[in-house]
Amino acid sequence: ITNKTLNSTSPDYRWVDEGLVIGSTRTDDWNAIDPNLIVEANGSRWLAMGSFWGGIKMRRLDPATGKLSEKDPTLYSLASRRPLEPTAIEAPYIVKHDKHYYLFVSFDYCCRGKESTYKIMVGRSNKIFGPYLDRDNKPMMAGGGTLLLSGSSSWAGPGGQSILLDKKSDLLVFHSYNSTTGRPALQISTIVWEDGWPRVAPLP
Repeated sequence: ITNKTLNSTSPDYRWVDEGLVIGSTRTDDWNAIDPNLIVEANGSRWLAMGSFWGGIKMRRLDPATGKLSEKDPTLYSLASRRPLEPTAIEAPYIVKHDKHYYLFVSFDYCCRGKESTYKIMVGRSNKIFGPYLDRDNKPMMAGGGTLLLSGSSSWAGPGGQSILLDKKSDLLVFHSYNSTTGRPALQISTIVWEDGWPRVAPLP
């Protein structure tokens, strides 16, 4: 969906359905959910997505249309937990910090209130399409991932993360569940970088 302006009082303000970007079917080994658009400094655009089963995928986009690139039809595989159990991995978010690309994902299960087991993991690569490795150099395609944030006695299942890189402060935005009531809440944590890896304070 596109719009020429975000000014709702402008005569050009009109959302236009430009059609499907990508979809998945029951025969696919991944889900076309949790899309994350990455725009590189050189103008290249990528779409990371996916969950469970075959794991996190990515496609190159055409900057002119916002749809899949016809010049690069590759479906890149970025992360998978097979043959580990559970295979649950989703919510990819990629940012570039200094010389590395960082892939943030959520492991395990969300949306179960105080029983949620979500946790935020991260790996990094020299190239946007991988391979992504965790801090112990284990490939994320083999279940690797460095723990960034897990639940606490007060908050369960942090995940579904987004990252804001800002001149003032880098932020991790995520949801979690109150461990007593099970109610969801939006939370924001400051990211600090140590030895090339992100760190956030643990949940209270």
